[in-house]
Amino acid sequence: MKMHPSELFFYYIPSHTIDKQARAYARSVSRYVNEINIEKEHITTTGWRTILDKLHLRAKDLLNRAHPQYQSHIAGKTWDDESWLHILVKHPYLLKAPIAIKRGKAVLCIKPSEIFKLN
Repeated sequence: MKMHPSELFFYYIPSHTIDKQARAYARSVSRYVNEINIEKEHITTTGWRTILDKLHLRAKDLLNRAHPQYQSHIAGKTWDDESWLHILVKHPYLLKAPIAIKRGKAVLCIKPSEIFKLN
């Protein structure tokens, strides 16, 4: 698969307000935006590992701990690294913010404007 050198990969949930704002900013960062709706696109554990390596984060760092599903099913239990990855694969809607990747550099966009760190 051939990619443009300035292609930006944007992993997001369309219904989240922050994701919508960051998505708009993404188009100003790159003319070539590859949008990945994580509610529809299945990302494997290997895919998540690659993303996490670029972000220099752990799987549990990406999860929204305030989400009711997190509170009722995940909080208070002991999980190993592999289990956190499987949680991310099975429950991508728990992602707390969109992720943008461009030229091997990645950012978790807690604030929509953080996407500008990729310039």
